[in-house]
Amino acid sequence: MAGTGPVGVGFIGAGMISNAYLENLTKFPDIDVVILGDLVTDVAASRAEQHGVPRSGTPEDVLAHPDVELVVNLTIPAAHVPVSLAAIAAGKHVWSEKPIGVDRAGARELLEAADAAGLRVGIAPDTVLGPGVQTARRAIERGDIGVPLSAQTAMQYIGPDTFHPSPEFLFSSGGGPVLDMGPYYLTTLVGVFGPVARVAAVGGKGRASRTIQVGDRAGAEFDVAVPTLVQAIAQFENGGTSQSVFSWDSPLARVGFVEITGTEGTMAIPDPNYFGGDVRITRTASRGKILDPAEWHTVEPVGVLAGRGLGVLDMARAIRGGGAHIATGELGYHVLDTLLSIEESVGAGAFVDVDSTVGDISLVPEGRDPFEATL
Repeated sequence: MAGTGPVGVGFIGAGMISNAYLENLTKFPDIDVVILGDLVTDVAASRAEQHGVPRSGTPEDVLAHPDVELVVNLTIPAAHVPVSLAAIAAGKHVWSEKPIGVDRAGARELLEAADAAGLRVGIAPDTVLGPGVQTARRAIERGDIGVPLSAQTAMQYIGPDTFHPSPEFLFSSGGGPVLDMGPYYLTTLVGVFGPVARVAAVGGKGRASRTIQVGDRAGAEFDVAVPTLVQAIAQFENGGTSQSVFSWDSPLARVGFVEITGTEGTMAIPDPNYFGGDVRITRTASRGKILDPAEWHTVEPVGVLAGRGLGVLDMARAIRGGGAHIATGELGYHVLDTLLSIEESVGAGAFVDVDSTVGDISLVPEGRDPFEATL
């Protein structure tokens, strides 16, 4: 494999989310998307034609392609570890959609296999590399709200069966609002507070079965295997706390709510499912005005707005230049460990310790432009 120039990338999985990745990765000069693979080869071919990718085929074709250095794994959660392990066995670095896996043993096996092979694992979400979360983290590290003490997050709406034509996997093992959407919120919180020490949660299912509402299979029913309403609290190793709602049982939609409260002010972080948005701060009211409406000011944004694929690009540049990439497999493992502990707490009715930890999460260097050719 070449050690200079754009990094060759192949996709395994050409479903809905692949469009968002391809829109960006085909525009980043440091990335060369050479092949798309899917179990349904017609889908891969159609997506390749749509985005100008020169080749398509099966997942095996991707793994065998000599120009692929990094595999983007966009399969369903239950397939994340097997597909990522196959990429490692083929000598490829791998970027996986979240979560890293559906159980700790499989995820740990993947990280150990990558370490033994001298290869990298990167894990979504890479939204945390966008200007929204990056601006917020820089402001917190500057002391704009004093010492961060606590957080509140909310992600609630009626559920993805309202828009996804094949939503069953989202309600199966590895799915549900905790494992599907929780990574956006927990990765953001770990970036602010550091690793999670323990969690407690309550929750359950609003409905035992769901009905597909769109597409050719509209009207088909399927069973719900995971909690679809969870309220969780977390205590971080450094002493911070958070409380979070994860729900696919709410007719009232409230998503992207992330507030960090510090000793000197409260910060509203934009939706961590996206890359940009305003970071707003309100500070302690003066005496006599405590109950007045909050006065918010917007923090000057830092960074270049792009989209999904930033984590792949960060890995590619690290592969060429050395050094660590930001959204590492160890970060993905700690987030998975935390989210599984939340689900276990729902069943146990007690606090659950989070056994894993992770080091400090680096910031994206100021001035980095994803649309600049650097390799």
